[in-house]
Amino acid sequence: MSDYERIRRACLKRGELWEDPDFPAAQSSVFYHQTPPFQFQWKRPKDLCNRPGFVQDGPAQFDITAGKMGDRWLVSCLGVLYLNKGLFYRVVPADQSFSNDQYAGVFRFRLWWCGEWTEVLVDDRLPAVHGRLAFLQSQHSDHFWPGLLEKAYAKLHGSYEALKYGSLLDGLADLTGGITESIPIRQDGTACARLLHKLLDMTSIITATVQPPNYQAKPHIEKLPNGIQIGTNYRLYAVDRVEKFNGEATQLVKLRNPLGPAAEYTGPWSMESADWSEVVAQDVERVKTKSSEGEFWMPFADFVKTYTNLEIVHLDSNTSRDEPSLHNKNTWQMRLYQGNWQKGVSAGGCRNNPDTFHINPQLHLLLSELEEVVVSLNQHSIMEPKVIGFTSYSLPKNMTETIGRAFFKKNKSLINSQYTNSRQVSHRCQLEQGGYLILPTTFEPGQECGFTLRVYSSKPLKLKLLDTVPYLFKSAIVKAPPLLDGKSFSQYESVFLQLADEHRTVNAFELQELLDACLPNDYIKSCASIEVCRQVVLTLDSSGIGRLKFSDFKDLMCSLKHWQTAFKNHTKEKTGILKAERLCDALMEVGFQLSSEVLAILILRYMRKDGTLRFGDFVSAILHLTVAFSIFESKDPLQNGNVKVNLSEWLKSSLTC
Repeated sequence: MSDYERIRRACLKRGELWEDPDFPAAQSSVFYHQTPPFQFQWKRPKDLCNRPGFVQDGPAQFDITAGKMGDRWLVSCLGVLYLNKGLFYRVVPADQSFSNDQYAGVFRFRLWWCGEWTEVLVDDRLPAVHGRLAFLQSQHSDHFWPGLLEKAYAKLHGSYEALKYGSLLDGLADLTGGITESIPIRQDGTACARLLHKLLDMTSIITATVQPPNYQAKPHIEKLPNGIQIGTNYRLYAVDRVEKFNGEATQLVKLRNPLGPAAEYTGPWSMESADWSEVVAQDVERVKTKSSEGEFWMPFADFVKTYTNLEIVHLDSNTSRDEPSLHNKNTWQMRLYQGNWQKGVSAGGCRNNPDTFHINPQLHLLLSELEEVVVSLNQHSIMEPKVIGFTSYSLPKNMTETIGRAFFKKNKSLINSQYTNSRQVSHRCQLEQGGYLILPTTFEPGQECGFTLRVYSSKPLKLKLLDTVPYLFKSAIVKAPPLLDGKSFSQYESVFLQLADEHRTVNAFELQELLDACLPNDYIKSCASIEVCRQVVLTLDSSGIGRLKFSDFKDLMCSLKHWQTAFKNHTKEKTGILKAERLCDALMEVGFQLSSEVLAILILRYMRKDGTLRFGDFVSAILHLTVAFSIFESKDPLQNGNVKVNLSEWLKSSLTC
């Protein structure tokens, strides 16, 4: 049973209306930074009218207004969604109402959020001022889906105020599950025409808009002289040609304003224009029969002069299947990767950071033929967005493991997206058949955030993460040579024997005292904690009784010297402190090749608040890895790469590591 159904039934049984504990009816749910200009009252639809409705069945004019405080971009966004009824009802489930047998004050919506479809529950208490809704509302009806959907969207963002910083492209992506891009129209009209012909055959929703000179500012003029509204996204349906009696051909574009009637457009080839009387009859009939209510035609030449941007949503087979108008289109091929930028593991920053750029997630894209692709990167950080982007390089097809730092210092990047703190960054590019490396990054290194990267193409493609297979290529434990310089070890031996039992062995507590006496300085002594000493005993004790012989201690001292050298080689700025992003290279010098997943666990276990490790942390990581590899190798004598263990063996192995 879904959360929605469980809550609805429980409320109906108790005779109560649901109150959402996660998004309370409080001022903080509306404004979190600014001080509200007035006090809000929270009203349920039944407090505002006698017979509230949720959504109207059948065709209806879109009559949503932003109200006193709503966002125009969101109204325009909902207008585009409303024209695609299959997509609309996926977001706004129609099996909800205010009728007494169903109504419990809870409503649900589905939104594409952080790389997956998320069901969002809200109660129906809406912010009002002086008895009227303060935000989105229907102008001429008592249907409340706009205000409730807006509340669900605000809940995901943390407040209504956060929606002020949203954009139509982000909104369309969240409402459709597709990727979006904005393409300037006026730069190249011929290229625009070619692109439109291609996109109209694909599962894409194309809109055209007139952006004001300053995109953030409210335009002084709401309409152009030909009736086209500034800041509104017009749905683009078709490009066609008609022929006049004199043989002159005119290319036309079919558009619709989701927010108003077609009669608003008054330019050439408008509904009542005399231009239609000069067209041969069969063209008039063919073109006019293709038109539905609310649609109008505009000459392509005027279209290029009027509109500034195409704003497009591309949908793959999963996201487009609910929309009947897209069923006869060619489907976009899509490949997706969801990952995280984790400090010390995969948050290497942009190319300005050559020492850490290579640790970013490395994605291998394979194209079977020459093709134009759209790459889209979405960040999952909503409240505190990071500046994000991606870089691409040419790469051989047969690569399987991560590329090292040297590659990026030698090779020039092929593609660089813009870097912005938008939720999404997209880039369209023409690529030859072959392999490519894509690195999604934050601009600054060390910033943590989840992300989704998607690649769309009309042709088959493959996308996979390049990662390193864990491998032990030399033992991390350095055995003490038989003819070791006896002077220093004779001093160690005397202290060892003072602390040892009658069998000349020491336990973890005695080892701690021994190391504290023998190690030269605080920097090295950071590995003399009781936790590290216990791990030393588990690693070096072959008898299983938890005690070490003097030969084990000599091996430990030789190993510590070797590990100290590796540690120093990777602590450039400050002796005794290892930056987390250098742990992988330092462990490689000791003998461990690790995958990003294993490295992520080590970083979570050992990284300190300042993003660094001390020598004791490094030693502990080496000991844990030594035991883990040793246990696996003992249970995989044929080196098949797989082991089978029962629960008792698993518990023993995991606790020993």
